[in-house]
Amino acid sequence: MLSDEKLIFLTQVAKALAGQFGENCEIVIHKINEDNVNNTIVSIENGHVSSRQLGDGPSQVVLEALKKDPADLVDHINYLTRTHDGRILKSSTIYFKDKSGSLDGIFAINYDITSLIAAESTLKSLISIDEQEDTDKEPDYIPQDINELLDDLIEESVKLVGKPVPLMTKDDKVKCIQFLNNKGAFLVTKSGDKVANFFNISKYTLYSYIDAK
Repeated sequence: MLSDEKLIFLTQVAKALAGQFGENCEIVIHKINEDNVNNTIVSIENGHVSSRQLGDGPSQVVLEALKKDPADLVDHINYLTRTHDGRILKSSTIYFKDKSGSLDGIFAINYDITSLIAAESTLKSLISIDEQEDTDKEPDYIPQDINELLDDLIEESVKLVGKPVPLMTKDDKVKCIQFLNNKGAFLVTKSGDKVANFFNISKYTLYSYIDAK
């Protein structure tokens, strides 16, 4: 678990970065405790960027990190995310580990570049010469809370299969459940009940689908 000494240091760095780059720069520190993944945020600067506050839960990136072997975690620098209200953020995620190699903290930087993208789009329209723009991958989603994150993951699993739940076969549901498991969805408290109800299966069936090969 993230030590008080390390947390104080990271909090100082967070305040410095937020002050340096202004109100569009959100800095979030997650304290990793596998017994409580619902309330990971222990420090946040400019939380209005993603509408989060102290005590809120993890983003999808953080949840996925909890499912991975800490030895396989590599800092993720300079990628895009999006907020619940559609703003685009330029993000970086840094993983911190204790002396035993276990993940104990995550330091995230999210810079709102929505207005910059709008300005870039305006400039492109003025200087373009009728060329097709590349289609980029849709940015990852930053939820406001843990329940919204779970809803988003469930929606992703349905998109993966491409069918509404009433039309899904057993194999389709197994694919959805295993996708959710790989994304760390079942680390969320009481997520099993919600997922089982959504896919209209029993808790026993849910666990058997998780273990299915």
